[in-house]
Formats: sequence, structure tokens, C-alpha cells
Amino acid sequence: MSVNFNKLSVIIPAYNEEATIYEVLGKVASVELIGGITKELIVVNDASKDNTAAEVVRFQNDHPDVELSFYQHKKNKGKGAALHTGINEAKGDYLIIQDADLEYDPEEFNLLIQPILDGFADVVYGSRFMGGRPHRILFFWHSIGNKLLTFLSNACTNLNLTDMETCYKMFNTKMIQSLKLVENRFGFEPEVTAKMSRIKNIRIYEVGISYYGRTYEEGKKINWKDGVRALYCIAKYGLLKG
Repeated sequence: MSVNFNKLSVIIPAYNEEATIYEVLGKVASVELIGGITKELIVVNDASKDNTAAEVVRFQNDHPDVELSFYQHKKNKGKGAALHTGINEAKGDYLIIQDADLEYDPEEFNLLIQPILDGFADVVYGSRFMGGRPHRILFFWHSIGNKLLTFLSNACTNLNLTDMETCYKMFNTKMIQSLKLVENRFGFEPEVTAKMSRIKNIRIYEVGISYYGRTYEEGKKINWKDGVRALYCIAKYGLLKG
């Protein structure tokens, strides 16, 4: 089966990531994608209060050969809103979300690309809970929360994902741009999963990835309030099909 996959858009939402954003951009830029696929980097600075913007500009100046588009929100709107901006601007045939920290390894983009090139998938999720790749051991209750949210999401969408909350999600760009996404914060994950699952004949796959999680002292931002919002979004977009 012929697959139109010439360019990958890498969407990088950033909020107060001055310590890691330059290194992340370097890692993403240096990845060699299989199948001769090229990539564009789309960074969306969600009104950071630190020097995130300056670090992105420094990277642009140091690497003029890298295809990088930089957008800035004048006020903080949330990760979901930053993703909306990036999704709307994406020009690639497919797109993937890359957090601006060091929790996920861009070298594993190719793991998600392979089922698409093989003609099997329209959407590929990178699961932190399957496969034999390295995973940092951190928070028991976070892992329980992630599995609970994934279970409830699956119950509403009739999918059998193992990691709905993963950052690494690769989408057919036209498909995700056809959705009306409204969640501005961490409710993006259950909303996009529910709405994507309702596309007729959608083919969703999952592959195992590694995970190098951060502690709160190292910059982790998600908390219990985001979990409560995720529960609300699972009910709204999954159960009630909002």
C-alpha cells in the first residue's frame, strides 16, 4: 500500500523550559528519519516567564539549516492551546508531539513511523507501559492514575490502548486538523483520543517506547488537578461524545 509520507511535523509546546529546550531541539533536529522522510520543527512558546524564547532564538541562530517555525502566545493558555497552534500550522503529512523536556527520546520517532510506512496505521501512540525499553522508576500513584485514566478512556471509546496519556502521539495531519479541538490544558489527551476514535475506519496502533520521567524538582508540571480535568474530559468527549 502506497503511503504519502514525505514530511513529519514535530510540534513542541514549551512553557518555562529554558534548561532543556535547546538540547531537545538539537536532539529532534539530529534524528534521521527512515524512508527519506524530512521534518519541520514547530515550537510554540506558551508565554514562558523564563528565557525559553531566547533559547529557541539562540538555537535558530546556531542552526540556520534547520526548518524551524517559532510561535509565541502573548498570555499563558495551556499545553492544549499550544498544541492547537502547532497543529494548525503543521505542513507535514503526519505530525508528532514532542514535549520540551527530556522525558522522551526523539530517536524513537522511527518506531512510530514504521507502522505508517508499512501501510497499517493512521495514528500511532507510543506507550510507556509496553515493550522492553528503559523506564525511569518514579511515582506509584501517577502510574495508577495513568492506568485508571486509560482504562476509563478505553471504556468510553472501545479502544484497548495501554497509555492514553502518552506524549508521543503521531497523527495523520489532515485527520487531526479536521477535528474541532477545544481543550486548552491537559484535557487535550482524552479529547483527541475520543474524537480521533470516532473517525470512520480509523486505524490506531501502539508501539512501546522508553521513558525518562522528571520529578517535580526537575520541572514536572502535571498534578492531581489535571487528573480531575482528564476524568471530566473522558466523560464529556468519550461517554457523552461532546
